[in-house]
Amino acid sequence: MPKLFTEDGFYKSGDLVRLHSSGNVVVEGRSRIASIEAERKISAEEVENHILAHPAVANCAYVAMPDLLLGERACAFVIPYQDSEITLEILNDFLINERKIAKFKMPERLELLDAFPLTAVGKVDKKALRQMIALKIKGQ
Repeated sequence: MPKLFTEDGFYKSGDLVRLHSSGNVVVEGRSRIASIEAERKISAEEVENHILAHPAVANCAYVAMPDLLLGERACAFVIPYQDSEITLEILNDFLINERKIAKFKMPERLELLDAFPLTAVGKVDKKALRQMIALKIKGQ
């Protein structure tokens, strides 16, 4: 279980922020890391940025999906650009040959969507995506 509070009582939200010269705090991203593939730690944001570089990908979310043997494996949910074709093979070929990412970071499943479920504050609801893929796998 992750430690949610620092020793001096501050809550660790997982957000990466910076202090702007105006005095405002600007959210830059997330520091939480997706645990995928038998204890290997993979930054979901890092892999998502590589996936987003593919010309057929309009948006994506990289989440853990359940696996009986390893505990979790990687699933990429992708919203493709209209009239674009993307398959897991095409995506992984791009990630290996163009983006040079490590093979253990590659998604093992690709799910295509028209839109992502969103949280109440408008962020991609990765919890809902994990539930969606878990139900789909369970039904197979």
